[in-house]
Amino acid sequence: MRQAQSPLPEDNARRRGDIDVLRSLWPFLWPKGDLEIRARVVFALLAIIAAKVANVFVPYFMKLAVDALDGDIMALPLWVILAYGTARLLSLAFGQVRDAVFAKVGVRAVRKSALAILEHLHRLSLRYHLQRQTGGLSRSIERGTVAIQTLLSITLFNLFPTLFEVGLVTVILWRAFDAWFAFATFTTVAVYVLFTGYTTEWRLKFRREMNKLDNQANTRAIDSLLNYETVKAFGNEKLETEEYDSVMGDYERASVRTQESLAYMNIGQSAIISIGVTVLMVMAGLGVVNGTMTQGDFVMVNTYMLQLAQPLNFFGFVYRNIKQALVDLEKMFDILDEEPEVKDKDTALPLNIEGGCIAFENVTFAYDERRPILKGVSFDVPAGKSVAIVGPTGSGKSTIGRLLFRMYDVTGGSIKIDGQDISDVTQESLREKIGIVPQDTVLFNNTLGYNLAYAKAGADSSLVENAARMAHIDGFISSLPDGYDTLVGERGLKLSGGEKQRVAIARVILKGSPVLIFDEATSALDTHTEKEIQANLAEVSAGRTTVMIAHRLSTIVEADEILVLEEGEVVERGTHSALINSDGPYASAWRRQQKSFADASVDEGGEADLIIAPEAAVPADRR
Repeated sequence: MRQAQSPLPEDNARRRGDIDVLRSLWPFLWPKGDLEIRARVVFALLAIIAAKVANVFVPYFMKLAVDALDGDIMALPLWVILAYGTARLLSLAFGQVRDAVFAKVGVRAVRKSALAILEHLHRLSLRYHLQRQTGGLSRSIERGTVAIQTLLSITLFNLFPTLFEVGLVTVILWRAFDAWFAFATFTTVAVYVLFTGYTTEWRLKFRREMNKLDNQANTRAIDSLLNYETVKAFGNEKLETEEYDSVMGDYERASVRTQESLAYMNIGQSAIISIGVTVLMVMAGLGVVNGTMTQGDFVMVNTYMLQLAQPLNFFGFVYRNIKQALVDLEKMFDILDEEPEVKDKDTALPLNIEGGCIAFENVTFAYDERRPILKGVSFDVPAGKSVAIVGPTGSGKSTIGRLLFRMYDVTGGSIKIDGQDISDVTQESLREKIGIVPQDTVLFNNTLGYNLAYAKAGADSSLVENAARMAHIDGFISSLPDGYDTLVGERGLKLSGGEKQRVAIARVILKGSPVLIFDEATSALDTHTEKEIQANLAEVSAGRTTVMIAHRLSTIVEADEILVLEEGEVVERGTHSALINSDGPYASAWRRQQKSFADASVDEGGEADLIIAPEAAVPADRR
């Protein structure tokens, strides 16, 4: 049975007017402070005007040549022929100069727009990225950046020049003959433009449908490839290909409708141009017969209409591409309109760390206001000490780590580091002072050396190698044929869980942050590897303020204080021995875990009721 497709974010994107889109595009065409790009735009516009002026003189010189050659030829009108050739040459030359000058403007606009959207996506908050669909998002960005270059080049090089040329020709025919020639030319162009505009608007719904289905298909394909092992494990290759083909079938139908409507549009445009040319030729022919026009005039009118026919035919293509580019840009600018949920205040200052004391003061938080996650949580972590946070799935353990990192802002209360409210300091300085070893270390599809050095941009090889030694991963790296140049694969899939965790530990060492977060850092590892990693973590955290979010209670027995969360509230706190002696929820969970460890037939993933399963399997808004 075919599964329902979840709606893409763009399905709910607001439809903005064309003027709004062009206004959003303007800063990329006319960048503030970039005099070179502005000068190139102006020079390109002047070249366009010069090219069109030269082009409208071509039929006039043709008329003079025909009139001079009509009847008895006394002398070859060489200057007229040379003028005709020169006008054609200048028209082509100015067009090429325009292309050469404007090339940097178009490429720079694409570069700046791509940079702007990547920077903006990195500024957006975690909530947005948890909801995004990567395949559809990447396709929207790709289409949007291409549409910018298309829109700039087509608008400047084709739309405005064509309209300018039509205006010149209309004036010339009016002045050279009479208003009826100008009226016929203007009417032909006006009917053509109106018809093209109306039919293009009608066709846009097919383009939007194609974009939506294209995003769905791309999202489906990328999701299935990212989850390759899951697909294989359940033998669902056929299901994935069928789902993909189903969406592509809808895309095929939308694409066919688009092509069919294009054919109808082209037929109508050709009919309008043909009728207009025929009317003007009849008028010119009657003028020659009546003696009010020369054969050269007849040729000039015919040449003007032939010259206009080509850009007018192209105008249909231009207008369609402009409208399609505007549609493609809609989603990209919708992304740029997304407001970051977490913002620095205008008065934000860098975080100043003296000891690293952390204080949660009556903190409340909810991903959705209808379902609170934290309810008045308060605790202190003295400088250089450690606090462990345990609790059942959904109690809010990982949420505390995210709030400390300021991935979200608290709903109520405050979080302070050395007396400074983290909402009053810059996010950059806050995250610079906090190091994290997550449960699942995700690596870039690059070398081991690159991933290790990622914690400190510009770190030299000696610092990276020293961090690897301290994390006890240097022996593993030296055993690899390519050493630090070994590619780790997408998301680090070529490394084991323990190897990836050691990379995370090396990153923390290299970063040198005074505050550390261990977020389920060993819960996904086997017991032997867990003990080794735990020893590494103990080395790294010595003398640093540490918050440990734990799944296995055996990993936090040395913590200076342990907090037990239930339903977003601290129900117990104390040292390991004190909590065991109090015989509360912690002691009960400890006994169940110890019993499960002793029973070799019980899987490590189901050790206790209090601490149930790794957080990776839990939706983000329930952690």
